[in-house]
Amino acid sequence: MAPNMLGFRITHRAMRGDARRLATLMSGLAAGEERADPARLDAIATFATKLCAGIHHHHQAEDNVLWPVIVRSAGAEVDLSDLSDDHAELDPLLEEITAAAARLGTDRAAAGRMAKALTTLADLLDEHIEEEERLLFPVIAKYVSEADWKSVEDEVRKGGDIGFDLPRIGQYARPEELAELRRLAGPVLALLLRLLDRGHRRRQALIFGYGR
Repeated sequence: MAPNMLGFRITHRAMRGDARRLATLMSGLAAGEERADPARLDAIATFATKLCAGIHHHHQAEDNVLWPVIVRSAGAEVDLSDLSDDHAELDPLLEEITAAAARLGTDRAAAGRMAKALTTLADLLDEHIEEEERLLFPVIAKYVSEADWKSVEDEVRKGGDIGFDLPRIGQYARPEELAELRRLAGPVLALLLRLLDRGHRRRQALIFGYGR
C-alpha cells in the first residue's frame, strides 16, 4: 500500500490558511482598520509565535528526515534543490515575524513589520507547498515504503505542540478527512479533539474576531 499522506496535506493546508489569515489581520491592524486591546495583541503574538515554530519544525523535519528518505527511495527521480532553497528563505521570515510579535503593544511599527513579513510568508508557503505536493507526493506514493513514511510522520510529531496543532487539524480537515483520521487513530483522537476544541475556538474568536 502507498503511504497515507493525509496528515501532511491537512498540515500544509493549516499552515497556508493560518499564515494568510494572520497576514490579513495584521495588515488591517497596521492600517488602523482593526483594533486590538492588550489581551487581543497578546493572543495574536502567541498565535504567531506558535505558528512560526510549527512551520520551522515542519520544514526542518522535511530537510532532516523526509528528503533523505526520498533520495534513498527514489534516487534520480527527484530534484529537491528548489524546495530546499525555499526552506532556506523561510527561516529569516519566521524569525522576523516572531521578533515583531514580541513587540506588539510596545512598538507601533511592529504590526506593520508583521503584516509585511506574514504576507511574504503566506505567498511563499502557497507557492512552495503547491510545488511540493505536485512534485513530491506522486514520488512518495510510488517509491517510499509505509515503514519509512511512518518514521517521517513520527519525527514530525516529536517536536510538535499538540495543544496548538491538533485543534487546527480538526479545523482544517474536511469532514471525510476527519472521519478517516478518526478511523485510523481511534477514539483517542476524537476525545482529544473535543477536549481541545473549546479553548481553540475561544482563542480564534479573540484573535480573528469570530470563531472560524
